[in-house]
Amino acid sequence: MAIIVPENYHAKQALENARVHCISSFNAQKQDFRPLRIAILNIMPEANTYEYNILFPIGRAIIQIEPVWIRLKTHAYKSTSKEHLDELYISFEDAIRHKGLDGLIITGAPVEEKSFKDVWFWDELSEILDYAKENIASTLGICWGGLALANYIGIDKILFDKKLFGVYPLDNIDRNHRITGDLDDVFMSPQSRHAGISDKVLEAERDKGNVNLLAHSDKAGYVIFETTDKSFIMHLGHPEYETDRLVNEYKRDLEKGRSDVPLPLNLDISNPKNNWRGHSLEFFQQWVKDVYIRTPYEI
Repeated sequence: MAIIVPENYHAKQALENARVHCISSFNAQKQDFRPLRIAILNIMPEANTYEYNILFPIGRAIIQIEPVWIRLKTHAYKSTSKEHLDELYISFEDAIRHKGLDGLIITGAPVEEKSFKDVWFWDELSEILDYAKENIASTLGICWGGLALANYIGIDKILFDKKLFGVYPLDNIDRNHRITGDLDDVFMSPQSRHAGISDKVLEAERDKGNVNLLAHSDKAGYVIFETTDKSFIMHLGHPEYETDRLVNEYKRDLEKGRSDVPLPLNLDISNPKNNWRGHSLEFFQQWVKDVYIRTPYEI
């Protein structure tokens, strides 16, 4: 449908070129209905260049979205300009004080090789999740954000000997939940992580009634799962990634001198093709729809 952005937003033209209708914040105030307010806790490097990756798939949903960019007080944002942060990002406290929030997205972050207790913003994030658990319809964690949600509910991650990197097929394993599309579909999903959760651990949590397992990959394990109350959903991949993102990450890691980074699986780095766009749009649209259904509206 549409997404609300500032009039001079840097990615506005790119979004409109991708058939995402952009409404200015000023014009949105004149509407006689309210959009879904989705908070995005963006802790990816170069936060401003990453924003499009989230806005495109949620902006293609049939429900109007007002993104609310969240800035952590305990994170330095070294690769993002202070001017951009000051112009667009607000604290979580200001976000809930202003109009409240319907949904929350926690992005990935380049800290997956650290233990959670050593992540400098973990205490602040835990306080946000305390609030979200009780007051926000649905919280989505992507990649490290998904691992963080799992850790918050008591499911530990494991570090891999080798980076899980590339594009992996996913099978829908939940016949009652179309989170990855039609039952006969096999979707592709980018993965770029040094950590994950063992299948046995997640299956044990499922058997205890703590999680629903939604999608699995033979080589990547369980990629999508949720708490049984559906307040938290974890996607350990990067469905939001643009076509060249994995290639750029591969080149970046080589420039840093990392010798342990494999070529991305199922991706031609000289001519990458986006074969996960269908999964991305389906996944985010289903999540936005779920937020809408679970959000209590006052007439």
